[in-house]
Amino acid sequence: MKASLQNRTALVTGAASGIGEACARLLAEYGCRVALADINIAQARSVADDIAGSAVEIDVASADSVATAIAWVEENVGPIDILVTSAGVIQPPLPVSELPLEVWDRVVRIDQRGTYVTCRAVGVRMARRGAGSIINIASVAGMRSMPLHAYAPAKAAVISMSECLASEWGRSGVRVNTVSPGYARTPALQDAIDKGERDVSLLENNSVAGRLVETREIAAAVAFLASGLASGITGINLPVDVGWLTASSWETYGGVRE
Repeated sequence: MKASLQNRTALVTGAASGIGEACARLLAEYGCRVALADINIAQARSVADDIAGSAVEIDVASADSVATAIAWVEENVGPIDILVTSAGVIQPPLPVSELPLEVWDRVVRIDQRGTYVTCRAVGVRMARRGAGSIINIASVAGMRSMPLHAYAPAKAAVISMSECLASEWGRSGVRVNTVSPGYARTPALQDAIDKGERDVSLLENNSVAGRLVETREIAAAVAFLASGLASGITGINLPVDVGWLTASSWETYGGVRE
C-alpha cells in the first residue's frame, strides 16, 4: 500500500484536528504530498509543519473558498490524486421543536453541501485527467435513526452522494468511496461529552469491542481505499466503528456479553 501512495498528492479537508488530522498524518507517513485544508488555518499550519505538508485555508460552506483553495493546491502542491473530505460539524441531540432552523441549515450546508461542492470541484479535474480517488467521511449516524435531525440525514446524503459520483465518474478513472466512522474521541466528540451531551460509557458499551474507535483506525481505512490495493473498489460505504452497528441492537437483550 505504501508504494502505491508514494509521491501522490492528497488534499484533506478538516485536516487541522480529529479524523482529518489523522488521515493527513497517515497519508504523509505513506509518502503522499499532503495539503491540509481547514477553516482553522493556524492549526492546519501547525500540523502541516509537523508532517512536512502544506496548509491552505478553506471554508467548505463557500463554493468560492473551495475553488480558490483547490486551485492553490494544484498550482503549488500538484494535481490532486486523492481527496479526503473530513470537514464537518456536529449538532446537539435536540428534539425537533427545540432545534433552531439556523443550526439545521448550518449542519446541512457544511456536512452535505460542503462535501458535494468539494467533490465536484476536485472530481471534475480528476475525471479530465483520467484518474483519482475520493474518500468521503460520513458517519454511522447516516445509517441509523438518531436524535440528530440535521447531522444524521446529512451524513446519509453523503453516503448516497458518493454512490452517485462513483457512477458519474467511474469510466473516467475516478473512484469514489465513503468511510463511516463510529464514535471516535475527536475534539468535537470530547466537547459534546464535556457538555453532557454524550455519555461515553454508553458509546463504549454499545460496541462489540467495548471501546471508542481510534482516529488512526479510521485513517487506515481511508489510506487503503486511496491506494492501489483498492483499485477494484468504488461506490462502497465502509463503516469503521469497532462493531457499534453490530452490537447496538443487543442492548434490547442486556448488551454484548462479556
